[in-house]
Amino acid sequence: MCGIALIISGFRIDLSSVIPDSTDCSSPSHESETILFSVDDIKAALRKRGPDSLGSKSISLHAHEGGILRSSMEGEEPASLSHPKDNFVLNDSLVGKLLFIGATLQLRGVFPITQPLVDKSGNILVYNGEVFGGIEFSKSSNDAEVLVESLSKCCNCLSQEHDGTCSGKYSVPEFLSKIKGPWALIYWQESTKTIWFGRDALGRRSLLIHWPNIKDSRLMLSSVAPLYAVNENSDIGYENGLNEPSFWEELPCAVYSLSTGAQKIDEKLMCVVKRHNWLNPLLQELIQWDRTLVEPTPENLIKVHKMYASELQGHLHRKVLAALKESVRRRTIFSKFHMGNSPVAVLFSGGLDSMILAALLNECLDPKYEIDLLNVSFDGKLAPDRISARAGVNELRKMANLRRWNLVEIDAELSKLTSETKHVMSLINPSNTYMDLNIGIALWLAAGGDGWVREEFDMNNNKYSECQHVKYKSVSRILLVGSGADEQCAGYGRHRTKYKQSSWIGLNEEMKLDMQRIWKRNLGRDDRCIADNGKEARFPFLDEDVIRLLLDIPLWEIADLRQPSGVGDKKILREVAKMLHLQEAAGLPKRAIQFGSRIARESNRKNFGSNRAANQASAGSALFHGQ
Repeated sequence: MCGIALIISGFRIDLSSVIPDSTDCSSPSHESETILFSVDDIKAALRKRGPDSLGSKSISLHAHEGGILRSSMEGEEPASLSHPKDNFVLNDSLVGKLLFIGATLQLRGVFPITQPLVDKSGNILVYNGEVFGGIEFSKSSNDAEVLVESLSKCCNCLSQEHDGTCSGKYSVPEFLSKIKGPWALIYWQESTKTIWFGRDALGRRSLLIHWPNIKDSRLMLSSVAPLYAVNENSDIGYENGLNEPSFWEELPCAVYSLSTGAQKIDEKLMCVVKRHNWLNPLLQELIQWDRTLVEPTPENLIKVHKMYASELQGHLHRKVLAALKESVRRRTIFSKFHMGNSPVAVLFSGGLDSMILAALLNECLDPKYEIDLLNVSFDGKLAPDRISARAGVNELRKMANLRRWNLVEIDAELSKLTSETKHVMSLINPSNTYMDLNIGIALWLAAGGDGWVREEFDMNNNKYSECQHVKYKSVSRILLVGSGADEQCAGYGRHRTKYKQSSWIGLNEEMKLDMQRIWKRNLGRDDRCIADNGKEARFPFLDEDVIRLLLDIPLWEIADLRQPSGVGDKKILREVAKMLHLQEAAGLPKRAIQFGSRIARESNRKNFGSNRAANQASAGSALFHGQ
C-alpha cells in the first residue's frame, strides 16, 4: 500500500467535460487564499500509508513563444518542448507548478524503490496498487517500475484508442485498461505535457480529489485527506452541513487526462480535464454487472431433476472454489521486505467470508509461515464476533493442525478513543455518517493488529494448549478482507427485504446497485483506514475473474432467499465452505463488523443515549459532528 498525491497550481482548469455546469477557476489573490493544510500535512498523512520511503518531485511550467516547457525539477534548466537545445531568456513566464508526492509500502521487487519514479525521458509516476494480471511481469519485478517503463511506450495522443498513426504501442487508457488488480496512479507524460490520473474500475484503491473552486483553485489528488478537516471550523472542511460539498471527494473510477495546452486566458494557462472510457471488454462487463440468468423457471426449482441439479451444482461450486483459491494465491505474492513470520493476515470475525479466506490462505501460503487472524471487540469476550472467532480458529486448527494460527484479540473501549476517533474521522473523509465512523474505527484498530493471543502451540504434544494472554502485535503487511462477498452473493438484510418486495428481478437490481456503488460507499473508506497502519488491504472476492464467474452463474444458484437466514443467503459460498470442511462456518448468519464487534451499540449509547434513541434517529445514516 502506498500513498500518492499531486498538487497543481497556477492554471485555469476547464472541468466542463467531467463536471456539468462547472466554470474554470484561476488562483485567488494572495489575500483571499485560505491555506487549510500544508504540503507537510499531506506528506505526514501519506507517510503512514507508505513507511518505507517518501519522496517528491516538482515541475515548473513556463510559456515561451506559444509553447510549454518543463523546468526546475531539482534545479535543472528549462527544456523546450520543440527545441531542447535552444537557450531561453530567464524571463520566460512561469505559468504553473506541479508537485508529485509518493510514500511507499514495498511488497514487491528485489531492490528498494522511492517514489516518485522518473524515467530517462522525464516521465513521472506515483503509483499505489498491485498488478495481478493483464500485463506481463516477473515475480521478482516491482510493478511500479514495470508500469513506468510500459507507460513510456504509450503513444502521444489523447484519443481513446491507439489508431496506429502515431508513435507508441497503445494509448494510456488502453494500457491501463489491461491491468487486473487494484490501483490508483498519477502519471506525467513529458512529451505531451499531460497529466494522467485515475483508479481501477472497481475502486479498490483510494484516490481523493479536490476540484478547483472559488475557495481554492488548486486541483489536488491524494490517497487520503490530511487531518485539517476535523480540526478546523471551516465552511469548506468536514462539518459542512447537508448542502455544502466537502472539500474532498472520492474520485469516480476512470482514467482522466489533464492536458496543458498553450491557450491563455487572462494570463493564465488553460488546462482541460477529460474522462476516458475503459477499453477492456471485461471491465465494461464488470461495470455494467449484467447477469443473464436472473429469474428461474418452475423447472429450475422443482426437485424432479434433483440428481442432475446436484451434479450441476457440484460443478459450479468447484469452479467458484477454484476461482477463489486462485484469487487468494495471487494475493499472497510478495517479496521479503519486512515480512516477518506472518506476512499475510486475515481480517477475521469467524464468519463465513473470513473463514473461507483463512482456509484458502492456508492452502496457498508456505506452511513455514504463521497466519494472524485479526479480531476486534468492544465488549471483550462477549461480542458476537469474538465468540465466533474463537470457535472459528478452533475449526481451522482441526482442519490444519500443523499451521500456527494466531487469533489476535484486539479489545477497545470507545469512550477512551478520543484522539483516535478524531484521527479516523479524517481517514474516512469524505464519508461522514456514524456508520462510516464505526466501521472505520473497527477496521483501523483491527488492521493495527495490537492485541493479545491466547493459545500456544505445544511442539512436544503436537497440539494447541490454553495459556495466559500474551501481548502480541501483528506485523503482517498484507491483510485479506472479505469485501464484495455480501454484495455479490446477497448477504445483506436489505437483499432479503427486496426479494420479498420484488422477487428475483428486484433482488438482482439491488445487488447490481450495491456493486456499482461499492467504490464510493465502502472501498475507498476501508482502504484509507487499513492503509493508515502501513498495511495493504487485498480483496479476493473482488478479483475480476471471480466477479465474472459469479455473474455467469444463475442467480438462484448464488442465493435462494426463500430459505432462512444462514441457509439461503450467500448459498454458493456456504457450499464452498463445506467443500473446505468448514461445516460450522457454513451455517453462520451474516453480521456486519459494526454489530459483531459491538461498536455500534457503544456508539449509540455514547452519541444518542441508548440504542432505542439511536434507532429513532436513524443513527446509522446520521451525519456526525465534532467529537
